[in-house]
Amino acid sequence: MEGAGAGAGAEPQRERERDREREQQQQQFTYQVFPERLPDAKRSFLATSFFTHNQKCQLMLLKALDRSPYVKLLLDAMRRSGCTVYRERHFSCEDCNGNVSGGFDAATSQIVLCQNNIHNQSHMNRVVTHELIHAFDHCRAHVDWFTNVKHLACSEVRAANLSGDCSLSNEMIRFNFGLKQHHQTCVRDRALRSILAVRKVSKEYAQKAVDEVFESCFNDHEPFGRIPHSKSDAKHAHRDFQNRDRYYSNV
Repeated sequence: MEGAGAGAGAEPQRERERDREREQQQQQFTYQVFPERLPDAKRSFLATSFFTHNQKCQLMLLKALDRSPYVKLLLDAMRRSGCTVYRERHFSCEDCNGNVSGGFDAATSQIVLCQNNIHNQSHMNRVVTHELIHAFDHCRAHVDWFTNVKHLACSEVRAANLSGDCSLSNEMIRFNFGLKQHHQTCVRDRALRSILAVRKVSKEYAQKAVDEVFESCFNDHEPFGRIPHSKSDAKHAHRDFQNRDRYYSNV
């Protein structure tokens, strides 16, 4: 009986060790995309000096935080959830590898903005919104970002659905339009791409995760309460959110 008990205790330990190993492997893969996230990484003088991508990134970030109705709603929602966002603490403009525009670093609760890949204000607004949705999910739920790909898939579906990534205007710029249920198709595609950009998994594995969580996560519109297809929609959603906040404060 003692031998059986020891064996039963050893198996969960081995499973935890395998989980830690998988998490370390996925984190290392992510560091390849965001090299300045490496613990011993050093940023060059040119990367942080004036008249560089970094200065432009910081200015566009300020405008996004101050003017984007998507961003302003998410900041209010984070604050109400007990996860107040501070620009100096929670955002970092960095050079990234590949074509990624940004990322959410759950280990530091920081949003990475890829200053070498974000070139205009509208793009910055979408990236900040997209990553704040991940931050909101991280705040309100225990998200296992590295070892449970379904958790990641759900947050990516929500981010693609609610950030404006798949708005009609953006899809027309990409020459993608005219398909039935095109918004859903776009959300699936962009969620899949996001997973493959930051996780070392097969396309089939990532697609399966997206398919399994799609219906429930696509219909989870918090904190917007709807799919904000435009700035006007986002402004109305923000107003409704503020009214909802006032209502609960008075109950």
